[in-house]
Amino acid sequence: MDQNRNEVENTIEVSHVKKKFRVYMDKGYTMKELALFSFRRRFEERVVLNDISFNVRKGEAVGLIGHNGCGKSTTLKLLTRIMYPDEGSITMRGRVSSLIELGAGFHPDMSGRENIYINASIFGLTRKEIDSRLEDIIEFSELQDYIDNPVRTYSSGMYMRLAFSVAINVDADILLIDEILAVGDANFQTKCFNKMQEIKAAGTTIVLVSHSMEQIERLCDRSIWINDGKIVLDGNPKDVDMAYLEFMNNERKARAESEDEKKKDPAERKRYGNQKAMFEKIRLLGKDGKEGKVFETGSPFTIRAQYKVSKKVEDAVFGIGIFRNDGLWVYGTNTRIAQKERFDLVKDGEFLFRIDSLDLIQGAYWLDVTIEWGNGNPVDYYKQAVKFEVVSKYKDVGVACFGHDWTYEV
Repeated sequence: MDQNRNEVENTIEVSHVKKKFRVYMDKGYTMKELALFSFRRRFEERVVLNDISFNVRKGEAVGLIGHNGCGKSTTLKLLTRIMYPDEGSITMRGRVSSLIELGAGFHPDMSGRENIYINASIFGLTRKEIDSRLEDIIEFSELQDYIDNPVRTYSSGMYMRLAFSVAINVDADILLIDEILAVGDANFQTKCFNKMQEIKAAGTTIVLVSHSMEQIERLCDRSIWINDGKIVLDGNPKDVDMAYLEFMNNERKARAESEDEKKKDPAERKRYGNQKAMFEKIRLLGKDGKEGKVFETGSPFTIRAQYKVSKKVEDAVFGIGIFRNDGLWVYGTNTRIAQKERFDLVKDGEFLFRIDSLDLIQGAYWLDVTIEWGNGNPVDYYKQAVKFEVVSKYKDVGVACFGHDWTYEV
């Protein structure tokens, strides 16, 4: 009895679904090519979904997240029955509307009004149902002045507006969305998102694919993280999104740290000065003194610069500058600004510059290091000596990430 009730409450049931594709390396298309070069029809099978199972209850909004190629969009296309699983089963209960390929089926020589009728009929609406919704669709699209023009005269934004307006006005029981909430200008995007919340409040079941964690956390009750065709985590959006972001940050660290420093373009490195002393090696150290190129916001950060002296440098000054990858000067200082005692360089050595907490927003940066003498005279100004990345679990914007707290009454 309970099992039957649960089955009714589940609008979507995905059970042990597998899907694979053949990827041809060199495929012939004509009869001649197929007959003469059959040996060239090499392919490999790629498993896109490998035994995934999940249910979505009536009125629930679920977000699918994961890196490109992990199987999110394939899952959505299986739910729409654009394609079918190789193994397993999918059960959908109710009318389905999909916002996957917006405008699929639009005829460029027909007017916007005529294409509304064509597109809405694809979603299963009768002529009478379309007539009753027509004005709502046109009003939502904000295309009243252009609705009787051929859609080939529409801009891409107008085209997407019309398609979106049709898809959300079919009174579907299940709405499937694939990365299309960035339709039109900022005002129309807000209007679309508000409409999505209204649809959800009315009891429509929603499955959303998006790379925007903010959208998913605002709209969805659950997040499902798919990686390499398998479900890694299914639960509260904030918890799942945080785990996913941490995983992606670690992936980026691994890729960045495996790059060969010697492969970088020498033209990117500029240095000038009298060369009485020159930097030999610049290293960046993070937590536990480990060398790296990727660091987390708020983690300790140390610059370790080794230099070689060929001729005495009197009244020497060490300096560092941190720049964002667009050239914005984020921070700079030197031993004179820090009011260190004056010194001369007479032998090889190194300097260390330590920051207890690297409070930078996630992004790409570069480091300049300098040896000067007197009042800013360059000995070795090493521009873009090292490039590094900052990763973060937080979503602050700008350049710096300040420690803070919120207190308010509502």
